[in-house]
Amino acid sequence: MTLEKLKQSLPELTDPKLLQAILDKGQVMHLPSGKTLMEPGQFIKAVPLVIDGSIKIMRMDEDGKELFLYYLEEGETCALSLTCCSAAKPSEIKAVVEEDATIIFIPVQIHEQWVDEFKQWKDFVSSTYQQRFREMLIALDAVAFKRMDERLMRYIVTKMKQLKANELHTTHQEIANELGTSREVISRLLKQLEKKKWIELGRNVIYIRDDFEELISK
Repeated sequence: MTLEKLKQSLPELTDPKLLQAILDKGQVMHLPSGKTLMEPGQFIKAVPLVIDGSIKIMRMDEDGKELFLYYLEEGETCALSLTCCSAAKPSEIKAVVEEDATIIFIPVQIHEQWVDEFKQWKDFVSSTYQQRFREMLIALDAVAFKRMDERLMRYIVTKMKQLKANELHTTHQEIANELGTSREVISRLLKQLEKKKWIELGRNVIYIRDDFEELISK
């Protein structure tokens, strides 16, 4: 990991001493898509900083059903991880590598020192809490107030932006798991979108029109 790559991935952090400390104290790991980083009940021993790739954060119920919350992308960390670190409590979320990722893990004790030592790190942590809180409210609103077809369309837009692509390589069951519904419901709603010619369905792939977000906003 080079200093230039770190600056590029973490533009909010400009303090040279803090950047050097991240290089010195952080553990760099390259993780493949599909790798599980965290399960509910595990204790978090390090704060993850995403340098490239993306991480999917999900909530699980007692039956093992998953509900998608948000993605961690380049330059971001996880507010729920920070909370569990500070309170020394086990994780309440599941984290899975969505795209091959490079992550720097900062040990909990170091993170706590930096909050007092570096103002930029304290501000970075604070802004992370605010951003993730907004995203959690969006996820909560979607579950509480929006119909499943609306949630599915917003999910598709989120995935398009996150992957920067118009092809989603996933199964109907995987989408159903993330949205907390059944495969049959997702298949029926996707077929409706295909009839409108907003998407095209293939084998474990969804092809999406460039103007999809505009179409669902009308």
